[in-house]
Amino acid sequence: QVQLVESGGGLVQAGGSLRLSCAASGRTFSSYNAYYMGWFRQAPGQEREFVAVISWTGDNTNYADSVKGRFIISRDNAKNTVYLQMNSLKPEDTALYYCATRRLGASAYDYWGRGTQVTVSS
Repeated sequence: QVQLVESGGGLVQAGGSLRLSCAASGRTFSSYNAYYMGWFRQAPGQEREFVAVISWTGDNTNYADSVKGRFIISRDNAKNTVYLQMNSLKPEDTALYYCATRRLGASAYDYWGRGTQVTVSS
């Protein structure tokens, strides 16, 4: 089992920044089980959507078009933590943000956190 706990959410004005963290724990947290770590978000009344993903080594990243150039995903494996630096925030970025892990070679994400709320005021 891998446990994921997100933090860093809050209320911010449009144009502001936030840095989300996702701390992972569990006996099976490894380069296999958590080869990819991703961020997703879900706004009220909307489906959950992909935001960003990063590989174990950090040399492969991918972003949703809606956040490219504004968000940066990074990870520190020594701390079992993945980060999402969010800049130039917009009201449409308001959502519950989740992190998740995906095994190498898998198509689906296995473990999910409970999320941290981000609210951007106009």
